[in-house]
Amino acid sequence: MVNIESELIEKIRQQYDSSPYPRIPLEQSPKEKPNLLYIHSLVTSYYLRNQKIIDTKDKVILDAGCGTGYKSLVLAEANPGAKIVGIDISEESIKLARQRLKYHGFDNAEFHVLSIEDLTQLNYQFDYINCDETIYLFPDLNAALEAMRSSLKPDGIIRSNLHSSIQRFAYFRAQQVFSMMGLMAGNPEDLETEIVTETMKALKDNVKLKAMAWNLNFEGEDRKENILMNHLLQADKGYTVTDMFTALRASDLEFINMVNWRQWELTDLFKEPDNLPAFLAMSLPDISIEERLHLFELLHPIHRLIDFWCGHPQQSQAFVPISEWTDSDWYTAQVHLCPQLKTPKFQEGIIASLQEIRPFIISQHLSLIEGFIEIESSIAGCLIPLLEQPQSIMSLVERWKQFRPIDPVTSTPTDEQQAFNLMKKWFLRLESLGYVMLERQSS
Repeated sequence: MVNIESELIEKIRQQYDSSPYPRIPLEQSPKEKPNLLYIHSLVTSYYLRNQKIIDTKDKVILDAGCGTGYKSLVLAEANPGAKIVGIDISEESIKLARQRLKYHGFDNAEFHVLSIEDLTQLNYQFDYINCDETIYLFPDLNAALEAMRSSLKPDGIIRSNLHSSIQRFAYFRAQQVFSMMGLMAGNPEDLETEIVTETMKALKDNVKLKAMAWNLNFEGEDRKENILMNHLLQADKGYTVTDMFTALRASDLEFINMVNWRQWELTDLFKEPDNLPAFLAMSLPDISIEERLHLFELLHPIHRLIDFWCGHPQQSQAFVPISEWTDSDWYTAQVHLCPQLKTPKFQEGIIASLQEIRPFIISQHLSLIEGFIEIESSIAGCLIPLLEQPQSIMSLVERWKQFRPIDPVTSTPTDEQQAFNLMKKWFLRLESLGYVMLERQSS
């Protein structure tokens, strides 16, 4: 068994040494990709788990299976002041990762040719571990999770993901086909990708495998990389949400949430979420988060990755959900602007909105759900002080009253309680969309 696993790992190493991944140009920066930065910021997952804001300065972040270092660069940009450590079994990939971080001016980074199972050799305890597009290749999923857990600080967080066996079923069928053809016996390269291309193009368009596992991306400029990462990916395996929860329990890790949790809402799949069939309306509120997520993937398997955050069990701090806050909680609450919005472009957009008295299209700057999201210019104006530092909700109430000193209906001075209720409503919405974070002050 050990020899089989060793041979498989060697195949993976050879594939990534000959075709380092991802093939993103060295000079390409993620600075203008706020959605990507949002996912890779420790602030995001830490807030989701603890409803507290964390400073990323001096935190130690691991990029496990870093490849050519693009995600390492994203982590460095998304977590100012953090130390970035990258590991990968491909020496060629590690060389490119070192070059990438140096090119972009990040000196507080180091890279090692190392497998995840040997992680303890580094003698680090990490605040955050990013293991993206990697652990589904492992012969033993639990071994990878346990290795990361052993190097995770007590309040640390792991982000990882698994290929979905349901959504990606056609590609697993394709891998079996091309394995039968002998294309995956060694290290697939140009010849093997050409054979895949010829075979798939030769099939009739209505053949299920071609309809489900072939498109123009496999014939374009990046076709070799795309084919190697799909039809010819060595050791690729699929999992379900149930498999994920089983692995976390076996590895003594606690599920926190899905990385793109807003896109896993079960009730969004129904025409009338507030008017569900009687059986569902009675049963859905009582099912576990595991059951809700598994039901979602069975009904609507759109996610290639089962992308999740986890950590040591029983480490999350108890907090009162924002929906249950009293007015006393709101009076002392601090409002933080999402770090990815603290840009000159965002500030310029708000100022233009105020000057032209028009709605501010906030979704142009960060869009975590589908749709077009705009806010009133007076509400947008209340976000300006947040660019510098967090503000109390009451200070923002006073700022809004400066924009609207007179009630447009009654022509009387703006009522304090009405302004307060309006701010609560708006910041609840902005928080749910990821634009702000609300921190309740300890009593």
